[in-house]
Amino acid sequence: MDRSAADMTDVEARSLGHALRDELAKLNVVQVARCLIMVAALLLVMITLDPFPDLRSEDVATVVGGRMALNYITFGLLGAIGVMLVLTTDAPSLKTLVTPLHLCLVGWMLINVVLSESREVSIQRFVLAASVTSLAVILPLLPPTQRSFNLCLGGAALVLLALCFLGVFLAPQYSIHSALDITEPQLAGDWRGSFGHKNVASPVMTILVYVGIYLSAVGSFVMGPAVALLAGIFLIFTGGKTSSVLCLAIYALASLVYVTRSLWLKRIICFAPLIVMNLLTVGSVLSPALGSITRALPVDPTFTGRSDIWEFALAAVAEKPITGHGYAAFWDDVTARQTAKGSEWAVTAAHSHNSYLDLAVTIGLPGLLLVVLIFVLAPLRNFQETQAHNRSNALGKLFLTIWLFGLYFGTTETFLLERQNPVWFMFALAAAGLHFLARFQCVAQMEPDR
Repeated sequence: MDRSAADMTDVEARSLGHALRDELAKLNVVQVARCLIMVAALLLVMITLDPFPDLRSEDVATVVGGRMALNYITFGLLGAIGVMLVLTTDAPSLKTLVTPLHLCLVGWMLINVVLSESREVSIQRFVLAASVTSLAVILPLLPPTQRSFNLCLGGAALVLLALCFLGVFLAPQYSIHSALDITEPQLAGDWRGSFGHKNVASPVMTILVYVGIYLSAVGSFVMGPAVALLAGIFLIFTGGKTSSVLCLAIYALASLVYVTRSLWLKRIICFAPLIVMNLLTVGSVLSPALGSITRALPVDPTFTGRSDIWEFALAAVAEKPITGHGYAAFWDDVTARQTAKGSEWAVTAAHSHNSYLDLAVTIGLPGLLLVVLIFVLAPLRNFQETQAHNRSNALGKLFLTIWLFGLYFGTTETFLLERQNPVWFMFALAAAGLHFLARFQCVAQMEPDR
């Protein structure tokens, strides 16, 4: 090598070093930390600290229980750090959450915990739920720009999908339901990925399909289609009937709401089918007339045995309609309770298989009413405000779609206020996102300081 070539190499190395230093100098440590908190929160909720549980082992419940202390610490720290970061720049946004209705819900939850049949259990689980929900609510405020929010959301989705597919291909015994599973061997062959059950994997994949469609709509022509396609394929193989049917139906419903201008017409489109679904499911065990209509439909009138559970849960509501039995405390020990003849197995259920009914059982009818006002009625009004001010319509539609999916998914599954349930986390995130979009404009991509 001659001297001129060596000098040129040295100049290029120095130029590269200067360029690298310039890029590093532009990095804002706080902004990077905010993005990392968002990604960490999403992955912690979706993947958990105990991924790929071995459902063939009788000790699986014990193993999960042993992780609870670490769950509390991790979510608590992430929540505390996230709130402190948001307070430094978005205190006005957080102040809008302090409303009489929100304070009433928090107050009622505290009263319910005190009056719970299992006070220690309710307190413990309420602390975790409060940490997780707080984290979900502040998540839309953490990334400094909408572009960074998109990158964090898409990146976390791809990590989760990669992990789930790797599990299916490399360790199927831990990521696909097996005939050797202790509790539900009849689910053999259904994919569950890193999750503990296909009924958790399938709604998450549905939400990821919506995320992929959103990313494609805002110009991410590689990440967006990849997320939507991979999540859609995984959803099909989970065998989750409810989520698979709702996936496209809810997106079509959200698209109809999106092009509808009248708030009252939006309410009819969103809530009329939801009311009908609840009447034909839970209502079918209350009213003989509704029951006969359900039996005439081309579906299993028991909804794979859920009708027995609904009947049992409705009896529990009648016992304590006001205070409920205590937040997240009822289903731990119900084997001694009386059931209708032929429905004795219902006492082995883990929840009501209906989010609204489960809230009535645990936090009473006043608690259910507050949740409906805050998480069912308010988000649609917030979306109307978002559209009226033309604020980030694509992001608003994503939040609307996730929120709508949660409303309808809740008619056959339980997730509302359910601690670190990923569907609850994304539902709360979407509701909070609509709340903030109705009041503030998203920050556009910021130019670097010169």
